[in-house]
Amino acid sequence: MQSGDQVFTLPRGRVASWLAEPGKETPHEIRVSLVGTLFGTLPIFFGGVFNTVAVAWVLELRHPTAWFQFWLAAEIAVCLIRFGVLVIARKNAQEGKATPTDLYLWLAPLWGATVGYGAFVCALSGDWVATTLSFLSAAAMVGGICFRNFAAPRLVAVMIFLSLGPCCLGALVSEQKVLLLTLLQIPFYLFAMSVAARRLNSLLIATMIAERENSHRARHDMLTGVLNRAGLFHAAMSGSGSRIQPGMTLMYLDLDGFKVVNDVHGHEAGDTLLTQVANRLRSIVSTEGLIARMGGDEFVVIDDFSDYAGPDELEKVVTRLIEDPFWSSTGASMHVGVSVGITRVTGDEANIDALLRMADASMYAIKRRRTQRSNETSLSLNPSA
Repeated sequence: MQSGDQVFTLPRGRVASWLAEPGKETPHEIRVSLVGTLFGTLPIFFGGVFNTVAVAWVLELRHPTAWFQFWLAAEIAVCLIRFGVLVIARKNAQEGKATPTDLYLWLAPLWGATVGYGAFVCALSGDWVATTLSFLSAAAMVGGICFRNFAAPRLVAVMIFLSLGPCCLGALVSEQKVLLLTLLQIPFYLFAMSVAARRLNSLLIATMIAERENSHRARHDMLTGVLNRAGLFHAAMSGSGSRIQPGMTLMYLDLDGFKVVNDVHGHEAGDTLLTQVANRLRSIVSTEGLIARMGGDEFVVIDDFSDYAGPDELEKVVTRLIEDPFWSSTGASMHVGVSVGITRVTGDEANIDALLRMADASMYAIKRRRTQRSNETSLSLNPSA
C-alpha cells in the first residue's frame, strides 16, 4: 500500500498472500495501498499493546504460575517483535526498499493467539475476576482488529477466531456455567465482525477505484488518452522531479493546417486526426517518456532521444511522422504539417515550466522563419505584388 511517500511490499508467501487477499478484481496499485493500511501508525499500535500487556501483567501478579508467566512473556515477546518489524517496515517503505510484509502478517494472528491463550488459562484457573477481565480484554481487541485491518478481511477473521475462540473452550471447562453463553455470543460476534470487515473492505476498494479513475480523468486528455497540461506537470514533478533527467529532450509540437482539416472534413475527423497523432508519438517514446496534449493541436513529448544524432535528425523524424497522411473514418485523406521546438534538459535546468517556455519559443521561431520564407517565395514568384 501506499501511505504518503511510503510504499509497502506485497506479501510473497502463500499463507501471507491468502491472509491479505482483498478480492479478485482489485488492481495491483490498490492492493499495494491496502497492504500499507495494515501497518497503521505507532499510536494505534501502542494502544493495543498497552491493553494486552497490562492485562497479562496484572493477572500474572494475581496468579504467579508458569501458565500466566508464559502468557506475559509471550505477550511481551510478540509485541516487541511486532514493534521492531513495524519500525523496519516503515523505514524501508520510506527508502523504497522491500518491507517484511510476510513476517508482519504472520505476527498479527500470533498476537491474537496470545490474547486467546490468556483468556483460556484464566478460565482454567477458576478465578472469576481474572476470567472476566481476560474475556473483556479479548472482546475489546476485536473491534480494533476489525476496524484497523479491514483492508484484509481474511486476516480479521483469523485474528478474531484466535483471540475469541479460546474463550469458548474456556467457557466449556470453566465452573462458571454462565460463561456458556459465550458459545452463542462469540460465533455470532465472529460472523458479524467478519461481515463488517468485508463490507468495509468493499467500500474502501470501490472508493479507491473511483479516486483513481477521477485522478486519471483529471490528468489525462479525454480524447487522445495522453496526459493533459496538469497531468504533464504532475508526472514531471513526481518523485521530486525524477521523471526529467539531464540528457533528456523536450519537444513542443504545433500542428500546421489543423484548422483546415476541421473546416473541410469536420470536427469529428479532426478529433480522429488528433488521436492518430498521439498514437504515432507513442511509437517513438519509451515507457519512461511522457506525452501530453497541451490543448487544441499542441503536443509535448519528453524522453531520452539519445539514439538520434541530434535535434535536427529528431525533428526530421517527427516531421515525417506527422506529415504522412491521416485517414478519417470515412476514408478521406487528411494532411497537416508540424512545427517542432526542441530543447535539451541540462543539469542546470530541469524545471518543466522553464523547459516548456524554451521549447515554445523555439517552435515559434521556426514558425516565423517558415512564414518569412513563404512570403519571400511569394514575392519572387510575383515581383509586381
